Formats: sequence, structure tokens, C-alpha cells
Amino acid sequence: APSPLGQDGLAARPPRGRQHCRISDQETDGKTSAASSNDFSDPIYKEIAITNGYINRMTREELRSKLAEFKLETRGVKDVLKKRLKNYYKKQKLMQKEYINGDSCYDYICVVDFEATCEEGNPPEFVHEIIEFPVVLVNTRTLEIEDTFQQYVKPEINPKLSDFCISLTGITQDIVDKADIFPQVLQNVIDWMRQRELGTKYSYSMLTDGSWDMSKFLNIQCRISRIKYPSFAKKWINIRKSYGNFYKVPRNQTKLTIMLENLGMNYDGRPHSGLDDSKNIARIAIRMLQDGCDLRVNERIHGGQLMTVSSSVPLEGAPAPQMPRYRN
Repeated sequence: APSPLGQDGLAARPPRGRQHCRISDQETDGKTSAASSNDFSDPIYKEIAITNGYINRMTREELRSKLAEFKLETRGVKDVLKKRLKNYYKKQKLMQKEYINGDSCYDYICVVDFEATCEEGNPPEFVHEIIEFPVVLVNTRTLEIEDTFQQYVKPEINPKLSDFCISLTGITQDIVDKADIFPQVLQNVIDWMRQRELGTKYSYSMLTDGSWDMSKFLNIQCRISRIKYPSFAKKWINIRKSYGNFYKVPRNQTKLTIMLENLGMNYDGRPHSGLDDSKNIARIAIRMLQDGCDLRVNERIHGGQLMTVSSSVPLEGAPAPQMPRYRN
């Protein structure tokens, strides 16, 4: 059968940034959830399903060749390449039909990956305190890292770092001794975010690699520092969940180094540097956006408990950051 990939004006042309965002992460096999108001009996969905079947039968080299023809990224394992090509074709088709709403993703994503005090073997009674607070600002329109923030934090309960912690993170005793305590660093983060008009002029969401940065480290730190949990960090995108759902891979395939490897990328920088980890997580987020993933909030904290956010919940950005009140 002739390839359907060159039909209907889908000739090779480079995609400009991120054209439209609202595409479901569900596979289209005769059914889809791109927008609940669509009439799924439209022949376009049959065309997409037929094309998906065709893509499923392609070899890795055929996939890379077709992606190159469309000026798309050709690195990654075979399943990643299939997903990339399917989403590109689906997006083009739905845009022709004007089925995609172009303004339903966040303007910015703030990637955070804390480093915290630790001891070898992680004894259960050990209290982790944040010692590095990085933020990497990703512009979802230009698909670039636009800015970064990084400050170290002075721990109060265990002010002396273990040798294990120093060798793991590269953060020295001298660095934390000279740093501000957590409430001051949080205030600096909030000032930095407000200067960039996040939550006022621009919509944004927090993004982490796993759920523990917010549900564990930030939650514990706010209790130690006797401040309430900040409202802007109550919901976030757990990129491990997003990656697993989008590329259809098991949970053990969603570690940072494995996600990079499967996307054809190497880790850039020093592992367990909070800022370098955040930059690499941002690179994964950017590649997922390029591949057509609809990155959106999927976790939240409520009453100190970690909870899942359904993908059917209307997209809503985080509030403008404000310094939380001190606990009584």
C-alpha cells in the first residue's frame, strides 16, 4: 500500500517551535480524546489510525528517514521515534481540520530538582533538609531554557554535611555555611519568579523528576522552617509519569539517565548537582514538547498528602508566587 505520510499537504517542512499544544497523550487507534467536543466519526480519525498502523510496521531506519524528511529529531529508541512520527502526523491532520486549540498549555515550565542533606544508606530517622534550590525556566513557545536560578541553603538541624553528602552533591561545608537559611532563599526564589511575571502575565507550572521534591523535601523543609507550604508549589508535573504515559514505557524506564538515553541524549554536567539535574530534566521536557506531548499537572499535595491529578481536569496554571505565612 502507498505510504499515507506524504498526502494532504504533509510535505516535509520544518516545524516552527511549538505550533499547538492541546493534543491528547492517548494513542489513536480509531478512537481519540483530542477534544471532547469533536465528532470522532470524522474520516480524519480513520486516516490517523491507518497511518499509525503503517508507522507501527516501519523499521527504525525507515522511521529515522521519514523524521529527517519532516526536519524532526531522529535520535531515540524505536518506540520514541514511532511516537514522534505519529504525533507529528496527527497534529498536522488535526490542524488542517482546526480541531486543535492553540492556547491550552502553560507559557512557562519551572523545573526544580532539590538537593538535600543525606547520609549513606539513608537511615529512616534522618531528617532531610534542602541545601540547593535551583529553578530552570523553560519557554514552551520557543522550546528553550530562558533563564536559571540557583542558591544554596544553610541546614539548621544537621548543619554539618556528611562526607557522603559532599561527595554525592559536590556541595561543600563552606558553601552551606555561607548560605542563607531556607525562608530567605524561598523569598529570593519568589522575587525571581515575580520579576519574570509568572502567574500574572504568563501562565506556568512547576515540574519535577518524581514526586518527592515537593511531597517530601519541600514539605519537610517548610515544617522545619515553621512556614506554611507555598501555594505555587501545591501542584506540579511529575515528568516521570508524563514520560511513561506518553512513550508507553514501564516505571523502571523513567529514571533520569534512562529517559535521556532513550531520547538519544547524554547527561550534560555533574550528576546530583541540583542545577545540572534540573537542566537535564528541562532538556527531556523540551524534547517531549517537540514530540507533541501535552505536559500538564499530574500531581498535587493536599493536607500534606500526595495525590494524583486527572488528565481530564481543565488546564490551570499555578498562582502568582507569594511568601507563605509562618506557622503558629
